[in-house]
Amino acid sequence: MMVPHWNSMLPLNLHSVLFGFVAVFGFVAALFLLSILLPGKTLQGVQLKDGTRVSYKLNGFLMLLLTAAVLLGGQFSGLINLAALVHHFWGLVVAANVLSFGATFWLYARGVRAGDSHDDEKPTVSVSPSGEAVASKPSLMSAVKGLYYGVTLNPSLFGIDLKMFSYRPSLIGLWVMNTSFAAYQFEQEGELSTAMMLYQAFTSIYVMNYFQFEYGMLFTWDIVAEKFGWMLVWGDYAFVPFVYCIVGYYLPDRTEPLSLPASILLPLLFACGLWIFRGANQQKDEFKRDPSVKIWGKPAETIGGRILVSGFWGIGRKLNYTGEIMVYLSFTLLVGTTSVIPYLLPAWLISLLVHRAYRDDKKCREKYGALWEAYCARAKFKMFPFVY
Repeated sequence: MMVPHWNSMLPLNLHSVLFGFVAVFGFVAALFLLSILLPGKTLQGVQLKDGTRVSYKLNGFLMLLLTAAVLLGGQFSGLINLAALVHHFWGLVVAANVLSFGATFWLYARGVRAGDSHDDEKPTVSVSPSGEAVASKPSLMSAVKGLYYGVTLNPSLFGIDLKMFSYRPSLIGLWVMNTSFAAYQFEQEGELSTAMMLYQAFTSIYVMNYFQFEYGMLFTWDIVAEKFGWMLVWGDYAFVPFVYCIVGYYLPDRTEPLSLPASILLPLLFACGLWIFRGANQQKDEFKRDPSVKIWGKPAETIGGRILVSGFWGIGRKLNYTGEIMVYLSFTLLVGTTSVIPYLLPAWLISLLVHRAYRDDKKCREKYGALWEAYCARAKFKMFPFVY
């Protein structure tokens, strides 16, 4: 019987913290360098309020493949031991949080110096006795909101948009952490369980599909409207890589065979969820780029020429959220009854996306007015038929 891998995680000591800092900061720095050096298609984002557009070089998929090749090649050759990430887990968490908070304060200070504000209101400017213009200092509450929500919409460094870039260490980091749990189980058992193999397949396909669809991120709310503060920074660098792999925490301890029904139904749940999630997002992205596009073999149908009602969008108003929940539920069910804790991930995602669907519905109702009412009459539910 394998010793529960929680016991293999080293206590938080100086060695573990140093390992975490080298691994996390080195990983992010390497990906940032690759963002500059690797080739990629350059696309323009949506037009912003000031009339400008941000250029994005999309090379995340190539970056993922290169990272996977280096790490897996190193693992199989014995030059790298990915299981060490499990042993030094808490050191990695500390380093990721230090990076997140440090980056947040740096972004805030940089934005304030540039005259940015979290609420799009420019700070009051007064004239000093020497005749210099001096911006007023933000209030404590304004500073807290600025740190949390951010003050700059599209901060960049060396020509790289930092908000778009941060999805790369976030999701590639998630893939690396998931892979480390497989390396740990193989180190202990000499083989991978069926549940672990399915988990690795599901999560790898999910991350790869994201980067294949990286261009679609240019039209998402986070990129278009959210400023880059602690909420997104901490989510990208600490929360997603070290919490979204919560299922992986428990799978090394589940070595019993997966039942035949589960081995069939869970891949179907994953495939169906991914089809709805990515399919809905891609339909909307293609429509925004070309309103004459065909969806499911027919010309795109709209309400008022503005709201798409073809494909998934004619069935439900936020089926992309429903599909994402199905994907994460397929991950979690692989744990079975080992622990209730992994089920906190889909529970968290449901609460997050239900609230986001409510906010999106409110925003669209204000933006489209009667057109939105007509759309709601066509697509009668948001996420769950007859429920929500």
